[in-house]
Amino acid sequence: MYQIMVEQAKAVVNAGGGIRGEKVSHGIKYLEQLQGVFEDREAFGAMDPKTLVYEVDSQAMVSEGTAGGLFFGTSYIHPGQVGNEYFMTKGHYHNRRESAEYYWGIEGSGLLLLMEESGSIRAEQVIPGSLHYIPGNTSHRLVNTGTTVLTVGACWPSDAGHDYKSIEENGFTARVVNVDGKPVVLCKEGS
Repeated sequence: MYQIMVEQAKAVVNAGGGIRGEKVSHGIKYLEQLQGVFEDREAFGAMDPKTLVYEVDSQAMVSEGTAGGLFFGTSYIHPGQVGNEYFMTKGHYHNRRESAEYYWGIEGSGLLLLMEESGSIRAEQVIPGSLHYIPGNTSHRLVNTGTTVLTVGACWPSDAGHDYKSIEENGFTARVVNVDGKPVVLCKEGS
């Protein structure tokens, strides 16, 4: 019989989804970094470019591109609108298109937009405790439709990568807008 030393966890996740510890990074997206994401360019231009739209905590215990590894993260989408369009993330595909991902709702309320490469789109409601499987070959974007921060956890392969360029060039085939105080998903023809 032999003894082993019990180590402390490399990171901790608090009840609100915040990640602290080894190899944890914190990213911030201000409105000025989301040029072209929102449809109402006039409303976009009239807003303070330093408006905080979303933040991301992530832990990467292995280097990006490492096969067989996992990354873990939390996104915080702040409440707000550009014109009548709710605050949202940029959205992305994975560089390795076949890579899947999991999201789960921690706090707040919103929508997860899922768009296949054909442009076909669907939306899932995100609330505390909801679990969302994002299949490969599917772009994804979080939209905060509530009045508090939408906090969403995520886990994805460390070799998946992020392809934001395809969304920047082609956009999403749906937008989530406030109509009489309620979120409405508007889709382009054929999606």
